[in-house]
Amino acid sequence: MSTRETPLYDRHVAAGGRMVEFAGYQMPVQYTGIIEEHLHVRSKVGVFDVSHMGEVFVEGPDALAALNRLVTNDLDGIADGQAVYTAMCLPTGGIIDDLVVYRFSPTRLLVVCNASNVAKDFAWIAEHLEGDATATDRSDGYAQLAVQGPHAEALLQPICDQELVGLRRYWFTEGAVGGISCIIARTGYTGEDGFELYVAADDGPALWDALFEAGEGMLAPIGLGARDTLRLEMKYALYGNDIDETTTPLEAGLSWICKLKKPAGFIGRDALLAQKAAGIPRRLVAFRMDGRGAPARHGYEIVDEADEAVGRVTSGTRSPTLGTNIGMAYVPTGMHKIGTTLRIRIRKKVVEATVVKPPFVKTGG
Repeated sequence: MSTRETPLYDRHVAAGGRMVEFAGYQMPVQYTGIIEEHLHVRSKVGVFDVSHMGEVFVEGPDALAALNRLVTNDLDGIADGQAVYTAMCLPTGGIIDDLVVYRFSPTRLLVVCNASNVAKDFAWIAEHLEGDATATDRSDGYAQLAVQGPHAEALLQPICDQELVGLRRYWFTEGAVGGISCIIARTGYTGEDGFELYVAADDGPALWDALFEAGEGMLAPIGLGARDTLRLEMKYALYGNDIDETTTPLEAGLSWICKLKKPAGFIGRDALLAQKAAGIPRRLVAFRMDGRGAPARHGYEIVDEADEAVGRVTSGTRSPTLGTNIGMAYVPTGMHKIGTTLRIRIRKKVVEATVVKPPFVKTGG
């Protein structure tokens, strides 16, 4: 199957981006280098092309109630103009996808989903909506730019017609950036302050240019490589690595987005209640490895004293901020406590790691 290009493909090539296939798209993995780009976001401000993400609108008189039944968080508990991180589950409790839902009004909501799951998510939503509500996949109509870093507000405010200082985290508004109409959301995936800008696909390149004109000397393009290391330093889950249809939100440490008592209920709630009552069998933990060896990568085994596999690493890298190896892994409950020593099989050696409290890095976000 051929890969697609986002509306910003030409800008990436012109900026020296090294392009790779990701979720069916040609995407920049890096420009000047992952470590340099990572540290730039932590200290200044970077921009990511996340136009490959999916945008599904749920609309109609019963839109709020219909969508609320499909997600774990409570959409009745947020106001118009507010966004919420949530998950959508199978009846078994397995995670179909993790999502951000934007509530424009009770009759109009936007579901932003992972690029690899757009078709699956849209089909699930469309099939399970009840009442007078419809789902529309408008992913191809949008470009999405994430402006992330401690100087994100300072960069955007001079070219934005909305007052950003009062826009709280996980709230959004509609306005213009560089004269281009946008949905302006104060969300992100790096742990830093930042904004995600949703624009018409055809306006993506002009918005990119406006950002770089305003941020000359401060703004840098950032690739998928640094996006991954940044999110891992925060212990933010990546679908397909840390969570999927075989893992539940309770196992993944996402119980805080599961409103098990919300009156609307949701698909998968009964399974999660049963798992909670029976005892959660495994947990997704953060671990740190001291020393200069190779980091533990996705799929590496966690072994017991008898060298029998008892868990697995889901994500791992060398933290550019800390200069040490970090990662996430599923381990049996009991081994998840802070300070527990884990034994990780890396090739033919067993290397020790320590369970730590996330996030790995404290940020101003």
